[in-house]
Amino acid sequence: MTQPTPRTFTLEVWGDYACFTRPELKVERFSYPIITPSAARSIFDAIYLEFDKNTKRPAHRWEISKVEVLSPVRYVSLMRNEVKEKVSVSSVKKWMKDPSQITPIYADATMAEVGTDTKGRTQRQTMALKAPRYRLHGQAVLFAEQMEVRQKIERSFERRARNGQCVWQPYLGCREFAASFELVRGDAAPVAHTEDIGWMLYDVFDLSRPGANTDSAQVSLFEARIENGVLDIPPYLSHQVRKPC
Repeated sequence: MTQPTPRTFTLEVWGDYACFTRPELKVERFSYPIITPSAARSIFDAIYLEFDKNTKRPAHRWEISKVEVLSPVRYVSLMRNEVKEKVSVSSVKKWMKDPSQITPIYADATMAEVGTDTKGRTQRQTMALKAPRYRLHGQAVLFAEQMEVRQKIERSFERRARNGQCVWQPYLGCREFAASFELVRGDAAPVAHTEDIGWMLYDVFDLSRPGANTDSAQVSLFEARIENGVLDIPPYLSHQVRKPC
């Protein structure tokens, strides 16, 4: 039996700002000049992701094959407040049993207010992208190919994307940089931008199998080059994508 040909969906995404942080410049964030495959995948995930009824894990993953840059690459310097810690689940459960044990995390506090000087945030410089706009091309890769499941995934994704529906608000790298999206055919020409990016983050998880919340990170990389506004992305299972041994 021949395998069905995956449908390629094209999304146009845009926002006011974006930051796709280079791993080597994590403290003072500096963005790649273009969206990463993992950030693009998360936008497709936000629209529709099918789960296996038995394992409760994803039945497929979205694989991005091409990104087109539709607006000039422009950087903007931002000073952002980033939290230094977050409340743990165990702490919340303890506070629910005994509200008197609540110890909030303060963004800023003085000695007079809480008895000790503390700062729950830190200011960091960010080199972000201004007014980015991309055209993303992606298709569903099933972990166990089934015609009925593929048809359900593709039909559901097309319907939801066409209606502007999503499970959570898509974002461009950082959650505060919200993204808008539209299902398109892809008519506008990309901008004339050519750049050798070098090693670029492909993803932070093992995409060869269904994932779980308890999975540890597994970083993969590939050599990226924007040619006349187009970034071609190799399949995750190809030799062009470097993975941990």
